[in-house]
Formats: sequence, C-alpha cells, structure tokens
Amino acid sequence: MNYLNGQGEMTLKTAIVADTNSNLTPDMVRDLDVHLIPMPFFVGGETYWEGTTLDHATFFQKLREGAEVSTSQPPPEQITQLWEQLLEEHDYVLHFPMTSGLSGSCETAKALAKDYGGRVLVVDDRRISLTLMQSIANARQLLDQGMSAPEVQQRLEAEADQSSIYLAVNTLELLRKSGRVTAAAAAMAAVLHIKPVLQIQGGKLDAYKKVRGMIQAKKVMIEALKQDLATRFAGVKMAVYSGYTGADPSYGERWQEEVQAAFPEYRVGLTCLPLSICCHTGEGVLGLGCAKLV
Repeated sequence: MNYLNGQGEMTLKTAIVADTNSNLTPDMVRDLDVHLIPMPFFVGGETYWEGTTLDHATFFQKLREGAEVSTSQPPPEQITQLWEQLLEEHDYVLHFPMTSGLSGSCETAKALAKDYGGRVLVVDDRRISLTLMQSIANARQLLDQGMSAPEVQQRLEAEADQSSIYLAVNTLELLRKSGRVTAAAAAMAAVLHIKPVLQIQGGKLDAYKKVRGMIQAKKVMIEALKQDLATRFAGVKMAVYSGYTGADPSYGERWQEEVQAAFPEYRVGLTCLPLSICCHTGEGVLGLGCAKLV
C-alpha cells in the first residue's frame, strides 16, 4: 500500500470518502478522487438516493405535488463495505460526513470507525454543503503536499470554525412541518412577507435576522459576510461561495452575479445546495458562505 514519492520517501496512501451533503460535482469527485456515498431520502413514503435515483428536478416536482419529504442516513453496511474495499489498497480512509451539529451521521461513522484500528479517520470539522466541499478540496491538497491522514484530520478539525454560511429562506412551510417553527409563526411570516435569514456557525443552524422580502434578505447576508471577512477572518485566505435551492439554474446564476459584484476581490463559486438542506427549507433559498483555503 505504501509507495515512494519523487524524493524516494515512503508515503502512505489515503482515500477520501464523502456523501452528497458535500455538494461535490461529478467533475470535483473525479478531480479530487473522492468516493461519494449517495444520501437516502424518504419522498412520498418511498426511499430515493440523491444523485442516483433522485435529482433536484424530481425532488422539487414531488415537493410541489405535496409529497412528504424527510432525511435519512446511509445504511451502516454501505459505509463499512466501501471502507473495507478502499483499505485493501490504501493505508487510511478520511471520511467526511456532514456536521455533527445537524445530523447523527457523524456519530454513526465515528462508532463504526472504532472497528478499524485507527485506519478510518472521521473528520468532524462542523461543515456542510459549500464549506464541506472546500474542506474536502483542502484535504486533497494537503495530502498531495505530503501531509499524513492523521495530520490532515487534526488540521481541518482545528480550523473548523473558519467558515460561515447564511441562508435566506423563502418559506417556513417545511420548517413548520418538521416542528422547527410553529404554524402560527409560519402563517404570520407568509402574510407579512418575512424572510428569515439563518446562519450556520460551528455546525449548528440558528436564526440570524428576520427581514421583509428577499431583496432585504440578500442585503443582510452580503453585509454579514463582509463583516465576517473583515473581522473573524481578517488576514485569512478564504473562498466565497453562493448557493441556491430549486430546479432552475438561472435563479442561482443571477444570485452569483450579485454576490460577485459585492465581492469583486474573490472568484465567487456557485452551488446548488444539497437535498439535506432542501428538505427543511424548500425551494427559492439563497445562500452565501465562505471557508478557509489551504
């Protein structure tokens, strides 16, 4: 499993595993050499798999038709079978689940990893979606630079708080169904055109501000991220991303243009947010975030 690098030094081979909460595109999966696990979802009482039997267009069509949607976790045997396959040719597996603050999948992976003698390292860097995507890209770069898998895990977890996400939610209906807001609050928000701006800091989803209309919500998110970059992340090399939910790419592209104009010093990326977020927020969400680069 070991091989010699260009300097004749022994190097350990490490595989990277993530799930579709990572927002990795097919091109990124190929270029970063990531083994991707599709996340399961219950839609209208049936089980679907993100990226294989369930794409965003199908998901939102079923949502508009009134289907009940909920998240789930991959079966443990699906995870361990992949690990065992990879460990036949690799010394380590770096496994990237979504943040432990939003799902039990991280704790499940940690429990399963105990049976592999330290060769499976579960990275709990409190990320999801666009920030998790950047974390995985950082991991590949650090591995290519010669860092060991345990060193990469330690560094990424130490830098976990060097990321930020803001989400402007178009409707509270799915949050009402999941019990995260009351029916009265959801109804009042609809009448008054209130758009909650949510934040993910340190892996947990919290309220940030309530504003009237999406135009104001976008302004709030942009100002919040500018403040983060000028204070919390001053002097840190960061990547800036825009995100959206829905089946219409042009909706996200228009938002990306606005974000790029607001942050001309960055090359702003765009991602369609994963279904784990869509299940709770629905269509028409806009997101904005940043994450530390290597």
